[in-house]
Amino acid sequence: MTTFKSTHLTARKMVIKLGGSTLEGLNEAFFRNFKALQAQGIQLIITHGGGPAINRELAAAGITSHTVNGLRVTSEEMIGIVQSTLIGKVNPALVHELQAAGIAAIGLNGFDNALLTSDYLDFSTYQYVGEVKQVNVEILNTLTEAGVVPVIACIGATEDGQALNINGDTVASEIALAVGADCLLLVTDVAGIRINDEYQTEVTPSLINNWIEEGHIYGGMIPKVQGALNCLQAGIPSVQIVNETLTGTTIKSEELVR
Repeated sequence: MTTFKSTHLTARKMVIKLGGSTLEGLNEAFFRNFKALQAQGIQLIITHGGGPAINRELAAAGITSHTVNGLRVTSEEMIGIVQSTLIGKVNPALVHELQAAGIAAIGLNGFDNALLTSDYLDFSTYQYVGEVKQVNVEILNTLTEAGVVPVIACIGATEDGQALNINGDTVASEIALAVGADCLLLVTDVAGIRINDEYQTEVTPSLINNWIEEGHIYGGMIPKVQGALNCLQAGIPSVQIVNETLTGTTIKSEELVR
């Protein structure tokens, strides 16, 4: 059971997860919409992956990788490359882009002040892939209340200091739950959930579960929607899967749609 440090929240909060492919193509519309959210008084937290950058580094090292249930199986040989790529390259590049757009930001990862205390998800299946056990909410609140956007690379840390690769959507969901976010945005390279070649504007958990069973939702979209459903169940009102313009599919609980 995941546990989190409790905290009293008064400000509206939103967690935005940027997918690896989206990271390499952020445009003016994204920064404009981001600033508009800040202007509304919403405190923002960014989490990010880095799949394309990791793929390039692994290829350069002659290492092949594969996924199981949408998660990248991460060997001992790979975890060092994943860690150095996300923390050393992708994270500072994103922080720089935000600052260049006039957005105060600071880069973080699971090791910073025990931000993401983690454990192995299932070593026999995924090896050095983790799940979040505790989020240090206090450091996030301190930054957001000061008007600084935390930018979090999806690397967790065990209690004995082992780095673990954690799915970006999972990290975003766990952080959203921990801080009591009003909304979670999962930014990807597609405009939401597409069923039979048609993007859906508003969906419910029952529809999503049916689509998974029927095979319409598969691969990397599965951890996205599963994280979304966990957030809804925990009381986050809305989760959106959107593109870089921050428009796409809104997932709401059955009660809110009725």
